[in-house]
Amino acid sequence: MPDTPTPATMHKHTGSAAPAGPPPGAGGARPVGERGHTALAVGVVEKIAGMAAREVTGIHALGSGLARTFGAMRDRVPGGKSSVGRGIKAEVGEKQTAIDIALVVEYGVVIPELARQVRENIINAVERMTGLEVVEVNIAVNDVHLPDELEFEEEEEPVAVSGQRPKLK
Repeated sequence: MPDTPTPATMHKHTGSAAPAGPPPGAGGARPVGERGHTALAVGVVEKIAGMAAREVTGIHALGSGLARTFGAMRDRVPGGKSSVGRGIKAEVGEKQTAIDIALVVEYGVVIPELARQVRENIINAVERMTGLEVVEVNIAVNDVHLPDELEFEEEEEPVAVSGQRPKLK
């Protein structure tokens, strides 16, 4: 059986011109796009899915209440960055991925239709950008944002040190 050439032995050829075709004993060269392996981090898929979900009208926020609370605190820390993948969990294999997403929807949207649009947008974006097959997108609607509800940042009021409730406005 002939020895398989290594990158070091391929450069040691004695002629002045580069050899034509694959090196001897290679048995035919694979296409350039098939030489090597591409690994995608889970965070890559989560960010793509998060951006795709935010494109759908009717979504107020991504993530559960606790995740949004911690995220808002992290955003306030100097140098802290907002996480595009907040509320998204992905499992990534070599050829497939599965995605879970937690949403807060705006009051008045038709939730099954919104879920269909979110699922479709995420699948299209992830498959187009990564080449992975999206086997499932599970959506959990954790809350409905009412028009008169305040945002997390606006809800914070200092609590009196004595343990008394703040005065109502």
